[in-house]
Amino acid sequence: HYYITNNLRMKGRPVLLLLFVVVSFVSSKMDLIGDPVSNIVERSESGFTYNGAANDNLSYKVSEGEDGEDGENGEAYEFSIPYDKAIEDFTGVASPVCGDEIDQLDVSKMKKPHQIRLSYTGDPTEMAITWTTNGRTEHELVNYGPVKSDLNYTSTSISHQYKWHWDAELSEWYYTSGFIHEALMINLIPGMIHYYQIESNGEESAVIKFVAAPDPGSNTPVSFMHVGDVGTFGTSVKVTNDMMKRMEEQQFHGLIHCGDISYANKFNHSRPKNAEQKVWDTWGQMVEPVGSKMAYMAVPGNHELDIYDSTNENGTIYTKRFIMPGNERYFSFGVGMVHFVAVSTDESIDASSTQGEWFKNVLKKVNQNRKQWPWLVVFQHRPIYNSNKNHGNWTGTNAYENPDGYKPYHLGWPDHFEDLILENKVDLVLAGHVHHYERSWPVRDRNDTVQSYNKVDRPIHITCGHGGKGLYRVVWDTNDTNTYDEVPPMFSAARDNNNWGHCELDFIDAKTAKHRMYRMGSDIPTENITITRSAGVRVYVSLAALLANFIILLTRT
Repeated sequence: HYYITNNLRMKGRPVLLLLFVVVSFVSSKMDLIGDPVSNIVERSESGFTYNGAANDNLSYKVSEGEDGEDGENGEAYEFSIPYDKAIEDFTGVASPVCGDEIDQLDVSKMKKPHQIRLSYTGDPTEMAITWTTNGRTEHELVNYGPVKSDLNYTSTSISHQYKWHWDAELSEWYYTSGFIHEALMINLIPGMIHYYQIESNGEESAVIKFVAAPDPGSNTPVSFMHVGDVGTFGTSVKVTNDMMKRMEEQQFHGLIHCGDISYANKFNHSRPKNAEQKVWDTWGQMVEPVGSKMAYMAVPGNHELDIYDSTNENGTIYTKRFIMPGNERYFSFGVGMVHFVAVSTDESIDASSTQGEWFKNVLKKVNQNRKQWPWLVVFQHRPIYNSNKNHGNWTGTNAYENPDGYKPYHLGWPDHFEDLILENKVDLVLAGHVHHYERSWPVRDRNDTVQSYNKVDRPIHITCGHGGKGLYRVVWDTNDTNTYDEVPPMFSAARDNNNWGHCELDFIDAKTAKHRMYRMGSDIPTENITITRSAGVRVYVSLAALLANFIILLTRT
């Protein structure tokens, strides 16, 4: 046994964690990693698959046995997400209305490890993991390794719990979370399949498969899903179920969630001040079939940072439930040939702001290493290119005041932000917030577009905000006014405010990527776009700079 001390990069601060690593001595490296054929990525008609990889499906119906908590009638507690339920059988679903939330999970009765979710740290030899139980013991760990039958590495976890909303009349807390466990799997083989099993609270999880991030500069194709504005509605369940089906057809490295995650805060100001924390537990269990098998990377939206009411979550619950790199609101990480940069749209990003300075430095660093990361992707919550009349283009402030009188005003949006992404040759900008789907042409300065995805020399903006919450088909406070003008703006290449769904990206090589959008309930992509990067050096000069140079030229003549 080896005892390894490691700094666990979680919650924006180093936590000293003792990792118990069990090492099996083998006669050759091939014996350690198993059949190499099972770890080779190949391209098929449906995408990228892993030959020979086992299809390890979890049982998503959670039922406690004799050792579990009993229900009101002495029956064992049972909870399951209704993935197989027909969309018409969910209450109130009729586009654009998402209907009611599904029944909520009671975490106090869930003894087994659940709400399992992985996340990248930025180091391809690592993978962070979180899970929840209703209790804890001295034996809280995850066993893992590249061979399913020999999980020869072990990482112990740290655990925490939080309470929410003190009820003065009842003299008790309205909600107490389960024990949220966090661990770090290290010494992974970049780009290779690994397996893990959780031992926690006297219970074991299934043995689950994931793939570690490829090394920077690797030629391995990289595949990601991305969604936004999900919640725990019937539509949310069905979109998640669609992603689960796609995972049976193709191996994905991760998922990008562009904010507005569970809607546990008082969405549309309809909840009491205490919010409803059970929604976080239900959402966590709903996405477990996705997040337990690949890195689930999220950036907070306004419903996590809660700009609406300073007495509510304020991002605290997001940081308790997620393990993201950096300060968790804005951060970056590389996965093979792709570097992802997450930014918080509910904070300033001008040159004098902390986020703005950080963003500039990160983009500069990545841009100096484009041989390692030829693809540069920014993801965020609010889009700066949007043709839907609800919300509009993000300029750092709303066109309206919130019910409590608060009106956000964050500097640097969109001008300084766009200057930086153009200057540093960002390829794609992913967003949510606006509850529809929209894909832009390659665009800069609002109307300077190129209506082609061949040899692209400026960013493409994709809003995938149709992940489950009610769609923005009708302008607020009207009965039937469509949120789309009859003629779309020049930058808008495609849009849909009538269907829920999810998006996918395959980065095939240093110059070629594919973007797909699947409507809810369809196994055929509605959108299937091939994007090629420009081989030449991109040159960006702002209109202001052109005008200044022209004036200087005039003064000299």
